[in-house]
Amino acid sequence: MSAASRGVAIEVMPDAAAVARRAAELFAAAAQEAAAARGAFTVALSGGDAPRPFYAMLAHQLFTQKIPWRRVYLYWGDERCVPPDSDQSNYGMAHELFIRHVPIPDDNVHRMRGEDDPEEAARAYERLLSQPPALAAHSQADLPVLDFVHLGLGPDGHTASLFPHSPALAVEDRLVVVNEGQGTGKRLTLTYPVLNAARRVLFIVTGAAKAGMVAEVLEGLRAPDAIPAQAVSPVHGSLTWLLDEAAAGELSGAARS
Repeated sequence: MSAASRGVAIEVMPDAAAVARRAAELFAAAAQEAAAARGAFTVALSGGDAPRPFYAMLAHQLFTQKIPWRRVYLYWGDERCVPPDSDQSNYGMAHELFIRHVPIPDDNVHRMRGEDDPEEAARAYERLLSQPPALAAHSQADLPVLDFVHLGLGPDGHTASLFPHSPALAVEDRLVVVNEGQGTGKRLTLTYPVLNAARRVLFIVTGAAKAGMVAEVLEGLRAPDAIPAQAVSPVHGSLTWLLDEAAAGELSGAARS
């Protein structure tokens, strides 16, 4: 089954800078729509290197003026079990690149507490996601329906901190769990039920090093236990893969059309 037949949109941009700009455009448009329709724009952010230009773009005046920051509520898709000032912290990266540069209220920024006991931190984040604005009138089956979930893709096919063959892949009754991939250390991660309840999921992948895995996820045999990113498929929302030419280099012409 092709990506297109599964309802997956694939956008290929010339380079990483164009990907960052397009991602910021999608973020701003979704923020305006959600704020007007529901009074809040709920977002889950990712870590890694690929989103750095995107986050920096959000702090650019061109986009800052288009985003209703007082109605933006930030959450995280995953976090390493480190303090927020660690150079390994997903929150820390986002804070440095854009949060501290934009007029978002402090109370609207909901980081995962990587410095706390992991299981306690996971339970605390579940409670947070079970309150407004994450869990709102439009939520379904006690699941938060986030407006915009940004994800990356690891070289092993993981996304968020959902690693190949790890226990978190089978979890259906939790919103947040502690998980660990080979050599990664403990992490906090949202589970598939939360990711797949979102209104919009956006993968951002750049660079030739990811081209093979992009093709495996989008055109390879379905094996989500080995390639966790394949299991991200919003039930009622949209799924977009935003790639640069290098990351799309091994896709067939049919996938890119």
